[in-house]
Amino acid sequence: MTDLIENFLPSQYRQNDEYKINHNYLRDQFSDKDQILEKIRRVVERGDFTLGEEVDLFEREFASLSGVKFAVGVGSGTDALFLSLKAHGVGPGDEVITTPFTFYATIGAIVTAGAKPIFVDAGEDFNIDYSLIESKITSSTKAIMPVHWSGRPCEMDQIIDIGARKNIPIISDACHAIKAEYKGNKIGGLGEVACFSFHPLKNLNVWGDGGIVATNSSEVAAKLRLLRNHGLASRDECQVFAYNSRLDTIQAVVARHMLEKIESITESRINNAHYFDEALSSITQISIPHRHVHLKEVFHLYSIVCERRNELQKFLNQNGVDAKIHYPVPMHLQPAASHLGYKQGDFPIAEKLSKNTISLPVHEFITKADCDHVIKLIQHFYG
Repeated sequence: MTDLIENFLPSQYRQNDEYKINHNYLRDQFSDKDQILEKIRRVVERGDFTLGEEVDLFEREFASLSGVKFAVGVGSGTDALFLSLKAHGVGPGDEVITTPFTFYATIGAIVTAGAKPIFVDAGEDFNIDYSLIESKITSSTKAIMPVHWSGRPCEMDQIIDIGARKNIPIISDACHAIKAEYKGNKIGGLGEVACFSFHPLKNLNVWGDGGIVATNSSEVAAKLRLLRNHGLASRDECQVFAYNSRLDTIQAVVARHMLEKIESITESRINNAHYFDEALSSITQISIPHRHVHLKEVFHLYSIVCERRNELQKFLNQNGVDAKIHYPVPMHLQPAASHLGYKQGDFPIAEKLSKNTISLPVHEFITKADCDHVIKLIQHFYG
């Protein structure tokens, strides 16, 4: 790690601009920026940039949206995970059970909280295989962290049952899963807490980083409010030395603006995904996860398993489609995880998914004509 690691994102943004059908849709989504800027102007005039009035309003609105009593805004989805672990007393020597088929932030939150990630293989649905969780529980297990990958809810009845029997809190990584439901229940209210992200490419997004924790526990909410703001109970009383991870008031303005659109955003993504499902299901080289009626998937990503994945991605990219791989290396095989002692073959389903999964743009600005174009390209590729 002696080499200088430079910011790789600007070149990635420029590359993304080359695609006609793109994962990045932010110019379209924020074409009404003048309305948002007018709302931000009021914040500038008030000067309440840090934990201001808009944060309080957004937290109440998000709690209602998520079907919980409390929501606590924080600096990012990663911080939502990290602070939720700390609010449940997770620290050095502890273990947290999760999946290796996830984004880096899930594992990063566990490790930076001082704990050790204990991996359980994924199932064919991309989510943690709940049937393997109980065998990994030890006296050091202090939390279970299921990941609702790409907005598809995990099988929460079984996971919550394990947590209840073993007295282990369920801290859900719901960063992809705003508006997702399991058996008619909103994801935010399942388990002790659910953690959401407002990263610019999430279904509900802001102009930078932001996150929130949903919970029905007044005790956990109170701890989170301390932990996100230096441990301050008031301007003059610090109850515990803690962190600085506040949702910016300006970002809360953007988030509240996006709340007005979240129903249509969600519906568009679901419709686009189902359109792809219907058209691609007849291609024998493609496998689509079964869409269970008890799950409301919200499709942060539209991911499928396919043969000759890398070749297909290159073909789609060459033809103006921003097909991506989420993610080519599972977490247990990342360089950062080398000290954990895992090896190739330890989690065969997660490894298979990493080698064979591709993601297609599915957001609300993808038109039927765009979908048809992508479908025809894939059909042509497979002959």
